[in-house]
Amino acid sequence: MDRAAHLQMILANSPVGTVLPAIAQLNLPDWWLAGGAVRNTVWRSLFAPNCELVINDFDVAFFDASGERSQELAAKEALTTQFPEYQFDVKNQYSFARWRAGRRPYSSSEDGVSDWLHTATAVGVRLSSQGQWQLFTPYGLSDLFDGLVRPTPAHSQNPDAQKKAASFLQKCPRLSMA
Repeated sequence: MDRAAHLQMILANSPVGTVLPAIAQLNLPDWWLAGGAVRNTVWRSLFAPNCELVINDFDVAFFDASGERSQELAAKEALTTQFPEYQFDVKNQYSFARWRAGRRPYSSSEDGVSDWLHTATAVGVRLSSQGQWQLFTPYGLSDLFDGLVRPTPAHSQNPDAQKKAASFLQKCPRLSMA
C-alpha cells in the first residue's frame, strides 16, 4: 500500500474520519484539515503503545480574501455544536498575518499550511464536493511515516520549532529529530 492510501486508511478510521465530512459541509473556500490532528493520529497509529500524542484540536485552514472573523467563529461554533467533545481552531489564512505578529501574508491556504513549523505537521486532508479524499503534502509523507520531526524550511532556525519538537519526543520516544 502506498503512503497516501495508508494515510487515508489511518485517518478514515479515527476521529479525523468522523469530523472531516462535517468540515466539508461548511463549504469553506480552499480549506484543509492539517496539523496535530493528522500528525498525532498517524504517529499514535504507527508508534503505539509508547506514543502518548493525542488530538488536542482540529486545525482547519481556509482562504477567503473577502472573509471576516465572524466566518471563522461561525465555522468553529458549528463544528463545536456537532462535536462538543472536540476543540476546533478555524483560521482564514488570508487574514492570519494581520493578527499573528511576525507572519507574512499568505496567498492561499496551501501557502499557510506550508509555513507551519514541521514537515509532518504540514500535511492537509479534505474531502472534495464528491466526497473523495484529497491530500496536500508539500514536503511529502516520508517524515510523517518515518516519525521524523523536521522543521519546515522557513523555521529551520526557529527556537519554537525546536521546543515543540522536544515536546513531541517526550510524548512519543520512537520519534527522532532531523
